[in-house]
Amino acid sequence: MTLDTRYIGHRLEPYTADVEKGRLKFFAKAIGQADPVYTDEAAARAAGHPALPVPPTFLFCLEMESPNPGALRELLKLPLPKVLHGEQRFTYHAMAYAGDTLRFEQRIADIYAKKGGLLEFVVRETRVTNQHGAHVADLQGITVVRHG
Repeated sequence: MTLDTRYIGHRLEPYTADVEKGRLKFFAKAIGQADPVYTDEAAARAAGHPALPVPPTFLFCLEMESPNPGALRELLKLPLPKVLHGEQRFTYHAMAYAGDTLRFEQRIADIYAKKGGLLEFVVRETRVTNQHGAHVADLQGITVVRHG
């Protein structure tokens, strides 16, 4: 199976996700984030934040909450047993906080092969903006498809 490179540039349906205070606290504890700014609203305000800030990498959790988390796999007809999450990158432009509503706009940035086609890579880029239209972050995820 060879992935169809005509999908490069294809945009998936945008969606929004609410940033919930309880989930931020749970995530911070789960990753061992000891800074009280991420779990205590008074500490966050004392540090100059209007609310609990979104911990690094939490946007990946929200990205997985799209109405159809399998949309990319379905579009490209990726064989689930052969799919691996290869890489994730984050570029932050502005802070996001509890109470924000974030918009996720995903597109397929690239599809390429290595090892004579035994490995194929799908690069997904996601632009994240908040309810005010401010550019919060860019996410890049690479999905690896093993053949053979």
